[in-house]
Amino acid sequence: MKKSELLNLLREGGYLSGAELGKRFGVSRAAVSKAMAGLKKEGYAITSTPNKGYLLTGETRRISASGIRAALGDHPWAANLHVLAMVDSTNNYLKNAAAAGAAHGTVAVADWQTGGRGRMGRRFDSPPGTGVYLSVLLRPACRAEELMTLTAQAAVAARRAIAAACGAEPGIKWVNDLVLGDRKICGILTELSVEAESGLVSWAVVGIGINCNRALDDFPEPIREMAGSILSQTGRPVDRTLLAAELIRALSELPRADWQAEYREACVNLGKPVQILAPGQPPREGIAVDLGPQAELIVRFPDGAEEAVNAGEVSVRGLYGYVPINN
Repeated sequence: MKKSELLNLLREGGYLSGAELGKRFGVSRAAVSKAMAGLKKEGYAITSTPNKGYLLTGETRRISASGIRAALGDHPWAANLHVLAMVDSTNNYLKNAAAAGAAHGTVAVADWQTGGRGRMGRRFDSPPGTGVYLSVLLRPACRAEELMTLTAQAAVAARRAIAAACGAEPGIKWVNDLVLGDRKICGILTELSVEAESGLVSWAVVGIGINCNRALDDFPEPIREMAGSILSQTGRPVDRTLLAAELIRALSELPRADWQAEYREACVNLGKPVQILAPGQPPREGIAVDLGPQAELIVRFPDGAEEAVNAGEVSVRGLYGYVPINN
């Protein structure tokens, strides 16, 4: 009996009897009772009424280490999972762990980040009880240029995790944002360390922040016009524990050979006007027409010339204004 399948049934509303659930999943009523006790321990509000059965009356607000491990099963990364009530940044936590010799596949998940960061040093608002803030440590044993598409691949992984856990399929705003409708719900920050002598990557840390159960009015004023959450965009609350587990599973599959087709299909920039912002140069406008092999954005300018953009910043017209996205 999978926890996600049991929760999906309970979320449909109404009472479900132990006998009915046992028949549905091919398990005993005792196994159903044990599963319900486990959900209650994780913070789900479940009532049990004689002659009626079980009723889900409230979602958990906790991120549960035991719940993540249970959802991961025998996945090898479950052994190196760190669930933190509060931390400045899960990326910082894992960078320190990497320096101390932490293994490939070490994962940090936080309920609250006091200093969450996005690209270009921008702050990623990470209040408690509302999001999944997760970083993973990779030791890929390759040269830095071989990881040029890692952030793009992480966007595909995050999109797959959200689809699996929440039933929503976000678009990807090049290069590192996920969006639902016209709202940003997820940001990604990749950092790495290179050995000076060999030129090989010593470690890479991929950090992903997902806004889950947050109302639009809860976002601070500077980002309120463009930020959203899975809940605000779909109307459905998010099981953060399950989403964290699906995110770990998806990230463990990196690097993938099949990421580019999915990225291209989900990329909201393609076919849209974009504005290129480069230091010391006036803004240039064109149309995003394709992606290059290293996740470059191919832009066609009014004179017909095309250019692969992989440095500077890009803004997308019509998607929460001209909001700069570092690439």
